[in-house]
Amino acid sequence: MILLPRLYAIVDVSTDTGTDSLIAFADELTAAGCTFMQYRNKAGNARVMLAQARELRRNSRVGAPAPHIRLIMNDRADLCLAAGFDGVHVGQDDLSPEEVRRIIGPERWLGVSTHNPEQLREADMTSADYLAIGPVFATSSKERPDPVVGLEGVRRARELTRKPLVAIGGITRANAKSVIEAGADSVAVISDLLREPRKSAEEFFRILG
Repeated sequence: MILLPRLYAIVDVSTDTGTDSLIAFADELTAAGCTFMQYRNKAGNARVMLAQARELRRNSRVGAPAPHIRLIMNDRADLCLAAGFDGVHVGQDDLSPEEVRRIIGPERWLGVSTHNPEQLREADMTSADYLAIGPVFATSSKERPDPVVGLEGVRRARELTRKPLVAIGGITRANAKSVIEAGADSVAVISDLLREPRKSAEEFFRILG
């Protein structure tokens, strides 16, 4: 059983995000104590994504002996291997968990997004290392978000799996503690880290304990 940190930082790349800005953002998160980050790029082409991912990996190793930064690739198992990332996170419309597992092997971490009890039960039977449930609250990070599950959805998910549980969707410093109290092991955050990322991440850690 893997152990997830309380804060799962998502480095979400928009079409106009340059590599320098990306690295600066990740550096701020690392300085705050983040050791678990997902690189998420829904708009970039594979060449750009690989170049940025490799730079994230290279930069995460600068300044050793530093704590290992576990980097997760969103969607793309092939780029995970090519960039030397530590795992992949897939959604309901991506490759199946078992197809991804065959690509990445047994050592790398595999996460699966779910949005209702049925999907969570199905994902729980796979080789996924952790499961995500959401959106917990309304979110602006997806163009066509799934229905909000609320805190009750997190509680229900906790009842249905013993695997580590990540909550995602509209999570802020104002509501993160209630999400952990509902049963999540970790909260995935995008928007509430964008302004003053180091300060924001430090506040998350103080809130979540």
